[in-house]
Amino acid sequence: MHLGKSYKLSEFLFWTRRKVYVLLVCGSAPVILYRLLGITWLCVPLTIVVLLGTATSFIVGFKNVQTYNRAMEAQAIWTNIVAASRRWGQLARDLVDDRNLARTLADRHIAWLTALRFELRRPRIWESTQKRFNTEYLRHYRVPEWESHIGELLPSYLPIREVERALSCKSVATCILSLQGAALKTLHVDGHTTPAAYMQLQASLSDLFSLQAESERLKNFPYPRQYATVSALFVKFFCLLFPFGLLQEFDKLNEFVSGFMHGNMVWLVVPCSTVVSWMYASLEQVGESTENPFEGGANDVPITMLCDEIERDIKDMFGEHACDQTEDRIIAL
Repeated sequence: MHLGKSYKLSEFLFWTRRKVYVLLVCGSAPVILYRLLGITWLCVPLTIVVLLGTATSFIVGFKNVQTYNRAMEAQAIWTNIVAASRRWGQLARDLVDDRNLARTLADRHIAWLTALRFELRRPRIWESTQKRFNTEYLRHYRVPEWESHIGELLPSYLPIREVERALSCKSVATCILSLQGAALKTLHVDGHTTPAAYMQLQASLSDLFSLQAESERLKNFPYPRQYATVSALFVKFFCLLFPFGLLQEFDKLNEFVSGFMHGNMVWLVVPCSTVVSWMYASLEQVGESTENPFEGGANDVPITMLCDEIERDIKDMFGEHACDQTEDRIIAL
C-alpha cells in the first residue's frame, strides 16, 4: 500500500502514458481527416458526445465508488484480523496452564496467517497485476508470497506431521484452523483449560473462521464483470468520439483569431481532447487497479506487513523477540 503523502503528477503520467499515446492518435486522426483531407462529414454533433460523456461519467464514478468500498472493506477485515490475532495470543498465554502448549497455539496461529496471505496472493484471471502498467512498479516493492513457497515457511511454526496434513488440503488455512480446533479439544480433555476458557478459545477460533471467509469473498468474487465491461466500453467509445465532436466547435473559432492560428484552430482539438479523455481513461484505470485489494498491487492492503507485525506482537506477549524485519516491511506488501 502506498503510504506516502501522494503520488506525483509525473508518476501518474508515467503510469498512464500508454493511454496518453493512444489518445493522442485518437485525437490527431480526426483532425488530419478533417483539416488536411477535407472530409468534413466526419463531424459528430457535440450534443451526442456530451450525452455519452455524461453517461460515461456516471458509470465510471459508480465503479470507482464500488471499488473504493471493496478496498476499505478489505482494510477493515484485516484490521479485525490484527485485533483477533492479538486477542488470540493473549488468551493462549493466560488461559492455558502449560506455557509450551500455549506457545504451540500461538505458533499454529502464525502458521494460519502465513497460509492465509499466501492464498490471498494467488493470482486470479480477472486481476490486473500482470498488466504492463502495473508490472513496471514491481521494482519498487516486493511480494514475498511470489518469491517463496508456503511449504518452506510452515515448518517454522508447525510439526512436520501437521505441515504434511495442511499441504495435502486444498485450503491450507482452513486445515490449520481445523487442527487448531482439534488441539483445543485435546487441551480441554487433558485438563489444561477450564470449561469457560475452552469456550472462550473456541469462540475466538470461530471469529477467525469468519474473518477468513470474508477475506476469501473479496478475493474470489471480483467486481461484477458486466459492470466492469460496460464501464470500459463506455470510456473507449467516449474517447473515440470526443475529438469528432470538437471539430466544428474549434473550427468556428477561426472567425475570432488572426495571424498564424487563423484557419488552424482545429488543431487544438488534439491537446484538448487528449486531456479530457485522459481524465476518463485514468479514472477507469484507477478503478481497475483498486477492485482487487489482495492481488499484489502497489495500493493493496499490506497483508504481509500486517502478518509480520502480528507475529512480532505475539512473540512479545510470550517474552520473545521476533527478528527485526523493519526494512522488509517497508518494501513488502
